Amino acid sequence: MSFKNNVLTGAVWTYGQQFGTQIVQFGVSVILARLIAPSDFGLIGMIAIFIGLGNALFEGGLTNSLIRSSSLNDDDYSTVFIFNIVVSIFVYIIIYLIAPIIADFYNQSILKNIIRIYSLSFIINSFGAVHNTLLVKEMQFKKIALIAFPSLIIYSITAIYMAFNDFGVWSLVFSFLLSSLISTMSLWYFNKWKPKLIFDRKKFKVHFKYGNKLMLSSILDILFTNIYQIVIGKIYSPTLLGYYTRANTLMMLPVVNISTTLNKVAFPAFSQMQNNEELLRSAYRRIMLLVIYLTTPVLTIMIVLANPLIEFLLTEKWLPIVPIFQILCITGIFYPLHVYNLLILQVKGKSNLFLYLELIKKILTALILVISIQQGFYGLLWGQVLLSILCLFINTHFAGKYLNYTMFQQLKDLLPLFVISVIMGIVIYFTNNYVLSSFSNLSILVLGTSIGVVFYIIVSAILKLSTFQETIKIIKKI
Repeated sequence: MSFKNNVLTGAVWTYGQQFGTQIVQFGVSVILARLIAPSDFGLIGMIAIFIGLGNALFEGGLTNSLIRSSSLNDDDYSTVFIFNIVVSIFVYIIIYLIAPIIADFYNQSILKNIIRIYSLSFIINSFGAVHNTLLVKEMQFKKIALIAFPSLIIYSITAIYMAFNDFGVWSLVFSFLLSSLISTMSLWYFNKWKPKLIFDRKKFKVHFKYGNKLMLSSILDILFTNIYQIVIGKIYSPTLLGYYTRANTLMMLPVVNISTTLNKVAFPAFSQMQNNEELLRSAYRRIMLLVIYLTTPVLTIMIVLANPLIEFLLTEKWLPIVPIFQILCITGIFYPLHVYNLLILQVKGKSNLFLYLELIKKILTALILVISIQQGFYGLLWGQVLLSILCLFINTHFAGKYLNYTMFQQLKDLLPLFVISVIMGIVIYFTNNYVLSSFSNLSILVLGTSIGVVFYIIVSAILKLSTFQETIKIIKKI
C-alpha cells in the first residue's frame, strides 16, 4: 500500500474509531446528565488537572520520541515500557498521599477517595502505552479502532447501570477505571509485542532528551488549561464547575472527532516527511484547511442553535450552560490551528523551542487570568477567547518559519472559510428567530442545521474551494 493510501486508510479508521467512540460516549453522557447532578460532574472536573498531570508524567514524552525515531529495537521499547510503569507507580503514591490536601483545598471531603481510586488509571494505562505507540508508529489504525470497542462498551454499560442505581459520581469513577483496564488488556491481546526486563540507559537518555521537553510542555499545558477549572471550583461551586465542564465537553465533540482524529494520523505521517520541506508544507496546508473547513461550520451552528441544542439533549436543568457553551465554542474554532502548528515543532524535533513557547504562553495565561478574574465568571470565559487568539499568533509565527509558510499566509488561506461560516451563522440565526421560532427544539435543530449545511455546500461549490473538492474526493474514496 502506498504512503498516501496508508495515510488515507489510517484517517478513515481513526475517524471511524474516534467518531464512533465520541458518539457513544456522547450518548452515554446525555443519559448520565439526566441521571447525575451537575455538581457530580463538577467533582470530576476538580480532579481533572491531577489526572492530566499524572498521565503526562508517566509517559514523559518518550512515546512521542518512539514514534518519530527511525531506528528502534526491543531495547528502546522495553526501556520506555519500564520507565512508564515505575513513574506511574511513583506518581500514584504521591497523588494518594496528597489526596486529603486536595479535598481540603476544595472543601469537598469526598474528593479524597475519588482521586485515590480514579488515579489507579495511571498504573493501568502505563502497561499499554508502548503497545499503543507501536500500533500508531506502524499506522495500524484499523487495529486500534477494533481494540477501543470493548472498553467503550464496558464503560457505557457500567456507567449507565451505576447511574440508574443512584451511585452518583462513582458511576463516572468506576466506569472510567474499568474501561482503562479493558483497553490495556485488549492492547496486550491484539499486539503480540512483549516487553523484556531491559533498561538501557543510553537508549533512555536519547528518548528522554527529546521527550523531557515535551513532558514539561505538557505539564505546563495541563496546569494552565485546567487552571480555569481550579479557579471556578475554588471560588464558585461544584455546580458551576459542572456546567463549565459539560459545556466544554460538548464543545470539544466535533473538534475531537475531526481535529484529533487527523492529528493521530498526521504525527507519524509528518514524521516520515520531516526532511522534505515542500512535501511537509503541502501536507500540513491540506490537513489544516480540511480540518478548519469541517470544524468551523459545525461550531458556528452549535453557537447559533445552542439553546434548543442544550434543552433537547440535556433537559432544562442544564440551560444555564448555554452562554458558557457559546463562548467556549469560539475558542474551539482556533483549537485545531494550535494543534497542527505545535505538531510541526515536534516533527522537526524542536522540543526546546516547544517548551520555550509554552513558558511564554503560560505567563500570558497567568496575566490574562489575573485581569479577567476581576470581571467575574464570564470575564474568565472571554479571557480564554483572548488568550486563544494571542497564542494562535505565537504558534503560527514560529511553526511557520520551519514550514516556510508564514502566519499571514496561513490566515490568508483560512479567512474565506471563516467568512463563509459567519455568513452561514447569520442565515441560520435569522431563520431561527423569524421562521422557526414556534417549532419544537428537534425541528429547529434539524431544519436550522440543514439550511446551514446546504448554504455552506452551495457557497463552497460556487467558489470552487479546494477544501470542498478535496472533501468530495475523500468521500468518494471512502
